[in-house]
Amino acid sequence: MTSDQSIKFVAIVDDDESVQSALQDLMEADGLSARCFGSAEEFLESGLQHRAACLIVDIRMPGMSGLELQARLKADRFNTPIIFITAHGDARVRMQAMREGAAEFLVKPFDDQVLLNRVRAALDM
Repeated sequence: MTSDQSIKFVAIVDDDESVQSALQDLMEADGLSARCFGSAEEFLESGLQHRAACLIVDIRMPGMSGLELQARLKADRFNTPIIFITAHGDARVRMQAMREGAAEFLVKPFDDQVLLNRVRAALDM
């Protein structure tokens, strides 16, 4: 059965709509399907965790943080690769994210091609 519901996508979880839009455009320009969520809670409530092939997640968001989302997905046994993005390059947070299995941790502003390369590598995992 092929339907829109079976298509895997890159999930973008960021509370900044301009970041969401820019990342979605970047993914789609590279031939990837992308879907945006304004918060970790919105992503979890969507019930689409099993369809996301890769997540691009902001560390700091109102409500549940990116690290809390990572812990929740891990507890629920979702092993989807997570690429964290942040405007705050805190070494402690980076180490925690990577120790818990993040595929990458990028500090804003980052090079678009670097992000695309990391997404492609995560999709190949």
